[in-house]
Amino acid sequence: MPTGGRPTLTQFLIEERRRHPDATGDLNALVTDVSLACKAISRKVAFGALADMLGKVQGETVNVQGEEQKTLDVVSNAMFLRAAEWGGILAGMVSEEMEQVYHLPKQFPRGKYLLLFDPLDGSSNTDVNVSVGSIFSVLRAVTPGEDAKPEDFLQPGVQQVCAGYAIYGPSTMLVLTLGTGTHAFTLDPQLGEWVLSHPNLKIPAKTREFAINASNSRFWEPAVKRYVDECLAGQTGPRGADFNMRWIASLVAETHRILMRGGVFMYPRDNKDPAKHGRLRLLYEANPISMLVEQAGGMASTGRKRMLEVQPESIHQRIGFIFGSSEEVSRIEGYHHEEPQDTFKSPLFGKRGLFATTI
Repeated sequence: MPTGGRPTLTQFLIEERRRHPDATGDLNALVTDVSLACKAISRKVAFGALADMLGKVQGETVNVQGEEQKTLDVVSNAMFLRAAEWGGILAGMVSEEMEQVYHLPKQFPRGKYLLLFDPLDGSSNTDVNVSVGSIFSVLRAVTPGEDAKPEDFLQPGVQQVCAGYAIYGPSTMLVLTLGTGTHAFTLDPQLGEWVLSHPNLKIPAKTREFAINASNSRFWEPAVKRYVDECLAGQTGPRGADFNMRWIASLVAETHRILMRGGVFMYPRDNKDPAKHGRLRLLYEANPISMLVEQAGGMASTGRKRMLEVQPESIHQRIGFIFGSSEEVSRIEGYHHEEPQDTFKSPLFGKRGLFATTI
């Protein structure tokens, strides 16, 4: 084989389908369509300024999240839509870049799946050539064959049938789960094929590496502050070990590092903006990453409970997100359960005082 004996994505999907004799092949076709969009986005990212792909959209447009849209955000969103809308597999789509549910053009049949995606996660990093990616999640349609309604997408993460991301870095990779482990495929640039390079990824239960945006430390809840302080104390602290801290500001890149070598990622709920219960989006960021992480033996949490059990309330709902090596995520959850959540632990005032904050 030109792949050196390694299965391609197509071969992998066929072999997975053989495990389910009643499967129609629609999910395989959808994954193939998504992987094609990721190939196209990878090329646009690679050309960067040479293809006028960097910088913000003219007119300073913002998406539904209130975030400034980059040119690549808009281009990537369109690529996902065009790649997936025509096959008769989907009943609807939602995206970070669209306020409402995307209804398929009338000429295309409606199918039995829903696609949720962040077309270009970490797009603020494109101008400085840091790894970015695309994240996607697949749910079953509530009413197959009909246009999906907004409430149809409000399914907890445990109901996902597939999740994955593509990372556009030194090599382009597609990381995928169909509920039977997490597997990584590398794009062979000569063949144009996804080749299985990292089957059955496993996150080590223990780690000495964590990722968090330390600039928000003054807004953290007591449990998060306690955990980070203990890590920073090193060998002389209560953990008795030195920890490394990382922060890339690209969820896909952070996830990929943890899947490959372990670690814990924290973008917790805080009181920086009390109206927001977190920064990351539940349906098309936290849920698909959580499925990948759990299938690789890790844990994914809100800080208080399993992420995949959260009942969504809105399409663009934000949430606090902690995931990675299971022992560290369990420890952070334990700290949250130990600390009263309506108080701020102050050296001067203890657990009471004028400076207490409520989240």
